[in-house]
Amino acid sequence: MELNIYQVDAFAMNVFEGNPAAVCPLEFWLPDDVLQNIAEENHLSETAFFVAEGGYFLLRWFTPEAEVDLCGHATLAAAHVIFEHLGYGRSSVVFNTRSGELVVHQSEFGYRMNFPATLPKTIEVPIVLKQALNVQPQEVMVGFDYLVVLKNESEVRAFSPDFMALSRLDLRGVVITAMGDEVDFVSRCFFPKLGVNEDPVTGSAHCELAPYWSQRLKKSSLTAMQLSKRTGLLRCEVAKDRVVIEGNAVDYLAGKIWVNP
Repeated sequence: MELNIYQVDAFAMNVFEGNPAAVCPLEFWLPDDVLQNIAEENHLSETAFFVAEGGYFLLRWFTPEAEVDLCGHATLAAAHVIFEHLGYGRSSVVFNTRSGELVVHQSEFGYRMNFPATLPKTIEVPIVLKQALNVQPQEVMVGFDYLVVLKNESEVRAFSPDFMALSRLDLRGVVITAMGDEVDFVSRCFFPKLGVNEDPVTGSAHCELAPYWSQRLKKSSLTAMQLSKRTGLLRCEVAKDRVVIEGNAVDYLAGKIWVNP
């Protein structure tokens, strides 16, 4: 079977920036093990698969290790493929996912994604997390990841975790963050449990980061920078139980893959 595949740099203004995601449009769902093998073969943090159904698209995300419930940058990449390569004529696209309905709109800055918000709660630091951090946090919270607040942007840049210890944690991963020097907040994201030691730019993490910083800074519109090697710029807007995340996407490749379903 021949399938189209695209690789898109999400939350990027130029190629080689942001977070690369593979996108595979499908006419029907292939077996889960085939989808997982494609994601493993791609060896990117996420591969997105979607199937058109009525007026919306069914969307799923896979890391090289497992299917996940939510992925921002691969959603952005999937919307970009639909708008730019599949001749989609509407101004917004609706995805039906494991995290509910996600809507992506075209915007002047690129694309606006409307995601469910998660407000992290302060917790006592688990022993395994203490061993993994190698730094004294100002605060540790839990959303769908562990959220670790550091003193400043310099500490976030210099952070060097114990990946083996992180892989033993019960949640998806660890997100470190601090107030930014030139943006409202900065972050880095680590998911060794999913085969991704450090994710370049993580849209889903901003569903928990933006509500925290919105409450702390007392503002609903925020600018954010993820300080991975590739870096990524995001704009976030918090409105009650939703987070709007805005970013651009850039094509890197378009090609064909062959699989035996």
